[in-house]
Amino acid sequence: MRNLLLTAFIAFITGIAGAWTYTAFFIPTDAETEKMPVVNTASIASPRLHSGEDMPEDFVTASELSTRSVVYIKNISERTYSRSYLDYLFDREGSSTMRISSGSGVIFTDDGYIVTNNHVVQNANQLEVVYNKKTYEAELIGTDPSTDLAVLKIEEESLPAIPLGSSQQLRVGEWVIAVGNPFNLTSTVTAGIVSAKGREINILQSKFPIESFIQTDAAINPGNSGGALVNKEGQLVGINTAILSQTGSYAGYGFAVPVDIVRKIVSDLIEYGEVQKAFFGGDVSDFDEALAERLDIQLQDEDNINGVLLDYIQDDGAAARAGLKETDIILSVDGTPTNTRSQFEEELSYHSPGDKVEVKYLQDGVLKTSTVTLTNREGTTGILKREIYTSESLGAQFEVVSKVELELLELEYGVKVFNIHDGLIKRIGISEDFIVTEINRYPIKDPEELLEILQNIRGRVVIEGVNKKGVSGYYSFILR
Repeated sequence: MRNLLLTAFIAFITGIAGAWTYTAFFIPTDAETEKMPVVNTASIASPRLHSGEDMPEDFVTASELSTRSVVYIKNISERTYSRSYLDYLFDREGSSTMRISSGSGVIFTDDGYIVTNNHVVQNANQLEVVYNKKTYEAELIGTDPSTDLAVLKIEEESLPAIPLGSSQQLRVGEWVIAVGNPFNLTSTVTAGIVSAKGREINILQSKFPIESFIQTDAAINPGNSGGALVNKEGQLVGINTAILSQTGSYAGYGFAVPVDIVRKIVSDLIEYGEVQKAFFGGDVSDFDEALAERLDIQLQDEDNINGVLLDYIQDDGAAARAGLKETDIILSVDGTPTNTRSQFEEELSYHSPGDKVEVKYLQDGVLKTSTVTLTNREGTTGILKREIYTSESLGAQFEVVSKVELELLELEYGVKVFNIHDGLIKRIGISEDFIVTEINRYPIKDPEELLEILQNIRGRVVIEGVNKKGVSGYYSFILR
């Protein structure tokens, strides 16, 4: 017992001595501590990618301004499915189902005009706009597949039209917010930055697409389509259109149609019912050093390769009349550099048929400037209105193919079939935007001929033509 107490006493004294020694020789005094450098661990844990001046304190004001101008759109459509081969053979109705899809829209004017995506309203039997807890039946004013835009109209006044910004002035790295209704979650706001401008992602199926998207990392998901992309001031800079994803949900990047393109499209659709698209009379592709060497094109400055390659020119088109030729390198349009195809197409999209633009280009290594008078799809400079023929029994709409498209496809005539819904055309299996050139070897030059033949013909029928990719084909069937 005595030995145990002695051991404990020695251990206690040793501990006190060790503590005193550590304090005396290893713990700094107050004066020494003040001289040590201070590391801001908060700055390490939360790095700021933007300076305090560029980083908005919050997006409250922008969100309040924009969310009140974004609406919820319902696309109600009816689909009929054939039950058997006999339904198809004897032109009998199959079973039908109701389908409802949704998207977003933006109030563009205070008297009820709303802009959205073409794919949001496509194939609709009925369109509804839900706003401020009220449901409105919407009229489809017009669509533009080349930009994936559409305009609706509801009967309401004094609506909060969204303030418009400028996509041309928008800079990469600038803060933006996306407003829409993803997954039916209304008035959802997400924030990010402009990741890139002038993106061409090859998603539009139009014959003459205009792709010069704003790319953003603000989260955009299904249901955001047709919603608003706005800047820090709450001004509209784009209409959200697409996402880059392998799963169908947000995976890092979204894409929006620039508002400066939207202005012209919406204005034309409201005033004329269709876009007055300006045609250059040729097509361009991106240009680089490898292409220059392969085509043996002389460059003005080999260290600075600029411009786009004019790789197709329409006979007697606007560009040809101005003196341009294939393999010319177009450097700018009206003083704006055109170093990518998307930049070239975007610059043209601001113009209308009849506008004159100054084009700077290289031709055989010589720098030239010409004035090009832009035309419409028929090669003239006047205002055009679409003549659309509708047949409920055939279940589709029809129109004459434009001169520009006929020349591009190397056709002499044809009638385009589009907006296919329930009816004979769908049961036959004709694809959207198929161009009919002949029925039983008889040339089809206008929609009235096509409608009269298909509504009265019986027996074996062969429809020939080309699809929207320009591939020739035919449909063969029997009508009784």
